[in-house]
Amino acid sequence: MTAFGAVSRQKEIADLLRTEGKVTVAGLAETLGVSVVTIRNDLDALERQQVLRRLRGGAIAVRPARFQRSLHPLNNAFEAEKQRIGELAASLVRDGETIIIDAGSTTLALARALPPSLQDVAVVTTALDVALELETHMGVKVVITGGTVAKPQRCLISPFATTLLRQINADVAFVACSGVDAEKGFTTQSWEEAEVKHAIIAASSRVIFLADHGKIAHVATAKIMDIADAELLITDTGASGPALRLLEQAGLNVITA
Repeated sequence: MTAFGAVSRQKEIADLLRTEGKVTVAGLAETLGVSVVTIRNDLDALERQQVLRRLRGGAIAVRPARFQRSLHPLNNAFEAEKQRIGELAASLVRDGETIIIDAGSTTLALARALPPSLQDVAVVTTALDVALELETHMGVKVVITGGTVAKPQRCLISPFATTLLRQINADVAFVACSGVDAEKGFTTQSWEEAEVKHAIIAASSRVIFLADHGKIAHVATAKIMDIADAELLITDTGASGPALRLLEQAGLNVITA
């Protein structure tokens, strides 16, 4: 294969990553009509350029630390994985609890999955989408934190976003993030969002993070908390074994949906 062919092929791989978020070696070999060895070499080259992160059998896109994911559900990758994570997280909610649901596409999946049979649950949220989703749930009382609307995320940030949270004693917080790394901890893409997440964590007895496998081993701009300080991470089965073992060695309990 010529050098020009390699460049063109790697551009196609990068384009696929931008649209799909994840690729497999076997799938790329079939799509591009080359050997799996050639694809592995391409992925190695793109990883050195920090375009992607290698996983067993494929790769995921690497986004800049300040990459902003849209919260509109139609614009998100890993929708099936987020639904499974949300359903597993929802199964942990009990009658009579006060919970905080952070803003994010995976936490929105949690809100959608809360069983209709739940009774006397108070949901405090920083997310307008979550509040609207739970509007018709008869067993849930919804409290919105207030604050300033961040666009296009439709979440509430400072000023005033943390005022109510200082008055809350929640049983558990379900928190979204942009990155989960064994050394750098849980991170998000903006300092404004991190400030609100710190207040959410301070208001809760237990903290459970929800993150699809595309966020594992990614590091975003703003620190949320250390790995060992969270009670649990719920992710999906697409997360690589070595990455999860590093998180567990750092003191984090992890379950996959």
